[in-house]
Amino acid sequence: MEFVREYWLLILIAAAILLVAAFLLFRPRQRVQLSQDSAPIRPHMQAPQKGHESHGFASEAAAAVGDVGGQIIGGEASHDLHASSGPPDDLTRLKGVGPKFAAMLNDQGISRFEQLARLSEADIERIDQNLGAFRGRIERDQILLQADYLQRGDIDGFEQRFGKL
Repeated sequence: MEFVREYWLLILIAAAILLVAAFLLFRPRQRVQLSQDSAPIRPHMQAPQKGHESHGFASEAAAAVGDVGGQIIGGEASHDLHASSGPPDDLTRLKGVGPKFAAMLNDQGISRFEQLARLSEADIERIDQNLGAFRGRIERDQILLQADYLQRGDIDGFEQRFGKL
């Protein structure tokens, strides 16, 4: 008892430190789901869509048969650029895409961020052959990654990675 009388202030300070440490260790943490490129999917953003086409099983089967049939008979497989519905996006919002480059992408059938974000390597090579002076810009300027951020509506993530829009 004599120990408590002499060191009551020290005991009180130690108890306060323990309470603060316990709070810091056991407080609830925020849960953040990460997307494929490790950018957080924030609650106010729409979730990324899976797959290239969402037209149902019959459409998927028809596309697969057409692609395989084209390879068997030696013809080109379909080069549908995963057309999406809705108004065209302003592709000039992407860093490195000006009006001329955007017009060339539109000529290739690309008018939405969603389409750019879903391009395959084969699609990129085919499109790149027709870009003239802009050849290689899709990969060099990370156009697909930029388009992925914008099609998800992740303006904050885009600006953190690529700068202000």
